[in-house]
Amino acid sequence: MKRTLPIGLLIVSFVACQSPPTNYPMIDVSYPETRIDTISDNYHGTVVADPYRWLEDDNSDETKAWVTAQNKVTFAYLDQIPFRKSLRNRLEKLMNFEKFGVPFKEGGKYYYFKNDGLQNQSVLYVADDAGSEGKVLLDPNTLSKDGTVALGSMDFSADGKYLAYFLNEGGSDWTKAYVMDLATGKMTSDTLNWIKFSGISWKGNGFYYSRYPEPKGASALSGKNEFHALYYHVLGTPQSADKLIYVDKAQGQRNVYAQTTEDEQYLIISTTESTSGNTVWLQDLTKPQSPIVKVVDNFDNDHSIVDHLGGGNFLMMTNMGAPKRKLVGFNISSPMPDQWKDVIPENADPLDNVSLCGGKLFANYMHNASTEVRIYKEDGTFIQNLDLPGIGTAGSISGKRKDPKAYYSFTSFIRPTTIFELDVPTLDSKVFRSPKVDFDFDKYETVQEWYTSKDGTKIPIFITKKKGLKMDGNNVTLLYGYGGFDVSLTPSFSVSRLPILEQGGVYALANIRGGGEFGKEWHKAGTLDQKQNVFDDFIAAGEYLIQQKYTSKEKLAIQGGSNGGLLVGACMTQRPDLFAVAFPAVGVLDMLRYHQFTIGWAWATDYGRSDDPKMFPYLLKYSPYHNTKKQAYPATLITTADHDDRVVPAHSFKFAAALQAAQQAKKPTLIRIDVSAGHGAGKPTSKMIDESADLLSFLFYNTNTAYKDNDH
Repeated sequence: MKRTLPIGLLIVSFVACQSPPTNYPMIDVSYPETRIDTISDNYHGTVVADPYRWLEDDNSDETKAWVTAQNKVTFAYLDQIPFRKSLRNRLEKLMNFEKFGVPFKEGGKYYYFKNDGLQNQSVLYVADDAGSEGKVLLDPNTLSKDGTVALGSMDFSADGKYLAYFLNEGGSDWTKAYVMDLATGKMTSDTLNWIKFSGISWKGNGFYYSRYPEPKGASALSGKNEFHALYYHVLGTPQSADKLIYVDKAQGQRNVYAQTTEDEQYLIISTTESTSGNTVWLQDLTKPQSPIVKVVDNFDNDHSIVDHLGGGNFLMMTNMGAPKRKLVGFNISSPMPDQWKDVIPENADPLDNVSLCGGKLFANYMHNASTEVRIYKEDGTFIQNLDLPGIGTAGSISGKRKDPKAYYSFTSFIRPTTIFELDVPTLDSKVFRSPKVDFDFDKYETVQEWYTSKDGTKIPIFITKKKGLKMDGNNVTLLYGYGGFDVSLTPSFSVSRLPILEQGGVYALANIRGGGEFGKEWHKAGTLDQKQNVFDDFIAAGEYLIQQKYTSKEKLAIQGGSNGGLLVGACMTQRPDLFAVAFPAVGVLDMLRYHQFTIGWAWATDYGRSDDPKMFPYLLKYSPYHNTKKQAYPATLITTADHDDRVVPAHSFKFAAALQAAQQAKKPTLIRIDVSAGHGAGKPTSKMIDESADLLSFLFYNTNTAYKDNDH
C-alpha cells in the first residue's frame, strides 16, 4: 500500500543516579481564585451542576487570565524543586544522539527521517540507496522559530516527480497541504486548507484528501467537526476547483477516508461513524466513470484493505466473524462477505497488521502484547516466523511488493528503536541503524507478570527494573495505562523512564481491558456499561505492585494520556488513597459533555453518551470532573495544551478547578498548560524535554525520591 504517514522519531530522555532517601520540605501553594457558576443541566430527571462551564470558552478574557494565573502558580512550584534544572540539563545531553526512521522507497529513490539529536522536528532525507548518505529534502525546523510546525501525512506521486504533504502548526489537528517539485526542490502553487483526519493518496496528476467545512468565527479549536468530505485535487488548480468525491449531507457525524492501491489502479473509500467499525468501497480508476463497488456497507466490524494483487483480486484484514482478525481474499466481481476466502485464518493471537513485500506476506501478531512476525506466501501458505531480537515491538515491514529488500523497526522497554534490513528471499535480517544511548541497558530487565483483577480476570503487566532489585516496598514506581479504543500497548522505548530505573525504581505498563491486546472481545469488555472494568484493572495493578513489594502507596505514581487521562482521573477519584502522585495528561475528564466538542462524538462507541438515558448513569458514576469531593487526593500535575483540538483543554481546566477546590491533603494540585502545543503529535523536542523534566521533578519530589545529578 502507499505510504501516508511519516515516521515518528523523537524520543524524550532523562537520567538520574541513585542516592540515599530524603524528605523534601513542603512547598506552599496558593491557588488562584476560580469563579463558581450556578449553571446546571437536567439529565433524564437528574440535575447535575457544572460550576466551571465558563472555562469551556478558551477564547474569553476570563479563561485566558485563569490560564495565565494557573501557569504562574505551577511554574513557581516547579521552580522551587532544587534538582529540576540539572535534570533538564542532563536530559538535553542524553537527547543528543542520532535517531533514524525506517527507510522507504518511492520513485526509485529511498527516503528516511533522521534527527541529529536535539532538532525539534525530524528531517526528511532522500538517497539513491538506503545505505548511502542522503540529502535533506524537507526540514520542518526551518518553518518556525520554536519548532512547532510539524510534518504530517505525506505521499509521493507514482512517477516520483512530486511530494504532497501536510503541515501541522502549534500542535493542532488542522493541517495544510503543500506540494513539492522533487526535481527542483521548490514548492508548487498548490496550498489546501482546513484538512483534518486525512491521508494523501496520489492518482495521476492529483491526489485525494479529506477535509471539513471551514469553521466559523473562533470555533476552530473547539467547535464540533461535522460533514467530513473526500475531495480530489488536480495539481496546479485552486482548492475551490477540487472535485467532491463523497460527503454524507444527511449524516454530519461520519468521516471519510481514501487510499489508492500501490499500482494506483483502485481507489479505496472507507467511512466511519466512530473509532471502530468502517465501510469499504472500491472504484476502478483505470476505467472512466466506473461505479463505486460496495464491499461492506455497515459499521459492525473493522476492515482494512492490504493491497490489490492484480486482476481485481484483493487482500483485506477483517474481524467480521473473527474477533482476533484474519486475512481474507476476494475479487471485485464478487466482493460481498459470503464470497470472501480465508487466506490467513483467525488464530489464538490477534493479527495486528499485514505487509506485502517481495512476494511474501508479513503478518504482525500480538502474543501476550508482544510482537511475533509470521511469514506466508501470497496464497497464505505458512513459511516461518521472522527471527526477532526478543520480547518487544516490531513495526510493519516497509518494502514494495516486488522488491527483494525491506526494512523494519524493533524496540522494547530497554532497547532503543533499532532499524533492521531484511533480505526477503532468504529472510535474513541484519542491523541497519542502531542508536547509541549513554546508558548501560545490560543492568536492567523486563519481566511480564499476571495479576487478578476485581472480577477474577487475569491481566498481564510489563515490569521494567534493575536486575536484582531489592523488593522492600521502597521503590518509586510509575504505572502507565490506556485501556480504550482497541489500542494495544506493546513494549516501547522512551528515555524518560531511565531516571526512574537508575533510582532503583520501577516502570510498569498494565495491558488492561479496553485495549486490543487480546482482540475485539478484550476491547469490548472495557467499553460502555463495562468501562468500570478498565479502572478496576488499573487499580488492581497498583495493588499488585504494592502486594509484591515493588513499591508502596507512598511511592506509587500513575500516568496516562487522552483516554489514559480519563483512566488516571477516574482511578484517582475512586481510590485516592492508593497513589502518591497522579499525572492525567490531555484527558477526557467531563464525560457528560465530551461529545459536544471537535471529534468527541466519534468516541461514543467506547463511552456512550449522556443524552442516552441508559448510558447516563454509568458516565456520571465515573466522570472524574463530576466525582471530585472534599477528600485527600494524590499530588497531581495535570497537563494539557492550548491548541489541543482533539481533547479540548476545557476538560483539564474544569477538572483542575474542581480538584483544587476539593483537595484536603497538603499535596499540590497543579495544572501545566503548554502554549503552541496540542494533543501530543508533532510536539517539538524542546517542549518534550521541558514537560518531561517537570513531570519527573514533580514525581521525585512528591515521593521523596532523592535525585543526584551524575553527568557521566
